[in-house]
Amino acid sequence: MDPDSARQPQGKLGKGGHALIGANLGTRGKHYVCGSLAAFTNIIVTFPIQKVLFRQQLHGVRATEAVRQLQREGLRHLYRGLLPPLLQKTTTVAIMFGLYEDFSRLLLRHAHRSGAPELVTRSVAAALAGTAEAALTPFERVQTLLQDHRHNGRFNNTAHTFRTLLRDYGVRECYRGLVPVLLRNGPSNVLFFGLRGPIKQRLPDARTHVGHMANDFVCGGLLGAALGIMFYPLNVVKSRAQAQVGGEFVPCHQVLMTVWRERGGSIVLLFRGATLNYHRSLLSWGIINATYELLLKVF
Repeated sequence: MDPDSARQPQGKLGKGGHALIGANLGTRGKHYVCGSLAAFTNIIVTFPIQKVLFRQQLHGVRATEAVRQLQREGLRHLYRGLLPPLLQKTTTVAIMFGLYEDFSRLLLRHAHRSGAPELVTRSVAAALAGTAEAALTPFERVQTLLQDHRHNGRFNNTAHTFRTLLRDYGVRECYRGLVPVLLRNGPSNVLFFGLRGPIKQRLPDARTHVGHMANDFVCGGLLGAALGIMFYPLNVVKSRAQAQVGGEFVPCHQVLMTVWRERGGSIVLLFRGATLNYHRSLLSWGIINATYELLLKVF
């Protein structure tokens, strides 16, 4: 133990205490913990925005109408469906950052011997981490059902929704919408981790802790917002597929064509909600990236 940490007053966490926590977590474990805490902070702040966005994706309504829907349902329903994204996001972001570091470490070890380019190795690590995240699709599935007002009378809460799906339809029903999740997660992870460093290098040099946090927020926010727009149609398909309970599993491209026809073949209507998604992603990934980098320094 660092001798300085033993002299810290009880109930306070100083520099030695941070070092002790970091030592207990280990070099590998801290990436998972920091990712999880960063996601927790983000979800609490941005959940109401996400709920408005979900209504736009599912029903193709304007943001004002989505807000009115939530107002009519009342404050007691505003955070309905919070637990699934809280569990899912804190776990997936932990997996995203943690597995990326673990896969990178493992693959780079072999890459040095084989002469494989580091860019390729890290891209593979990012894709593998994104694919692993898809194992938690059931949380997105339950979140979708709890946020859809058409199911308010059928599903009471997270535990009840899981029980109902497993009892009446089986495990497979919990993974409805898996394909768009897989198509989204792998490529978006590759781009996020691949571009995060180069974007930050182009930002003004930071000389203070606040400056570093601001740069991390801007870097993560810009990337999250851009990737949110790029993969927005996949999120629309996922929301539509997961709003269905029971029945045939419709292929991803057929769901997309159904939405396309319902919205009159309009790109503008297909991307309805994308503006709010852009701002939500800007805020969300700014918070996640800045909090993650801050916690890495703390631990």
